[in-house]
Amino acid sequence: MSRPGSEEVRRARVWLSRAVEPGSLALHRLLATCGPVEAVRLIRAGEAPGPVARMAEARRTADRVDADLADAERLGLRLVTPEDDEWPDAALHPMEVACALDRDDLAAPLLLWVRGAARLDDVLAGAVAVVGSRDATPYGRHVAADLGHELARRGWTVVSGGAYGIDAAAHRGALVAGGTTVAVVAGGLRSPYPAGNATLFDNVAGSGLVLSEWPPDCPPHRHRFLVRNRLIAAFGAGTVVVEAGARSGAESTARRARELGRVVMALPGPVTSAMSVGTHHLIREGALLVTGAAHVLEAVGTLGVDLAPPPRAEPTARDRLDPLARRVLDGMPAREPASPDRIAVDAGVPVVDVLRCLPALEIQGFVHPTTTGWRLTPAARH
Repeated sequence: MSRPGSEEVRRARVWLSRAVEPGSLALHRLLATCGPVEAVRLIRAGEAPGPVARMAEARRTADRVDADLADAERLGLRLVTPEDDEWPDAALHPMEVACALDRDDLAAPLLLWVRGAARLDDVLAGAVAVVGSRDATPYGRHVAADLGHELARRGWTVVSGGAYGIDAAAHRGALVAGGTTVAVVAGGLRSPYPAGNATLFDNVAGSGLVLSEWPPDCPPHRHRFLVRNRLIAAFGAGTVVVEAGARSGAESTARRARELGRVVMALPGPVTSAMSVGTHHLIREGALLVTGAAHVLEAVGTLGVDLAPPPRAEPTARDRLDPLARRVLDGMPAREPASPDRIAVDAGVPVVDVLRCLPALEIQGFVHPTTTGWRLTPAARH
């Protein structure tokens, strides 16, 4: 039996992408056994293994391959399959491992419908997923935009789902930085959901990619968002949840990321905010607490190179004093003048040291003399 040509294999994958919903472990195993062309034959003949036959039963007699390919060409989409050089094998490898461990909801995609000229493997070579609530607060949108901007500025691809709220803010932050961002949508690319983000999808495709597993005309059914989330989780070396309510698709993405061995991170919010309940729960469950891109890259970047600097407050004028001068200053009463002898007792230093330090402290604006002793200036009390 001759080996099927690449065009025949591509057409088989297109047929399968409509016949069986993405993420099926049973179909993944069938393809590993016999390949896409034979899998199509078995399904159409009613000879496929039980689980695959049941999933494809309602669609196995339909053939929309030519229509789907024509639709994609008209829309300026391209088809990327595992047989193509740009297929992101490295990003999807954890899914292959998950399938070997019988994880039915983490199977790798059959193909990807792609809008945008960038190579898929290149843009996913260094990527971080940023996800969160559609009903984001101004705080969440601000933080997500800053995070997307800084990650993109430092050369990382920002992956998200193109939704309102946190997703859109992260995409826009990356675009403002002149970087690359990828939107993975649920449903077809003829009218990516949500329609209100059409301009955003245009901008994302201009420098990055908009992706879907579904043929171009497929509607964004509710269950498809959960299936889509596994790809967002796989494509990022880590997933950052910026805001998430008690029930959130972002938590689903974080769970998928953890199951795929990816780093899960969460950005805290106000403890009074309902939109941060989910992120705080993730942190309690072991997600890394991050406050910005530096922390994210420390977790997913190069070991020993992408280290986040420790937080440091700017030194004050008091910090710059030598230890003896600070001790003399600490020994002075807060609200009343004091003699050098009293300061020496309170500070626990010889009076000669107090007399030596006081003129220098006066010059620096910490103390001033009065008729009854030395007194702190208002600036020294802060």
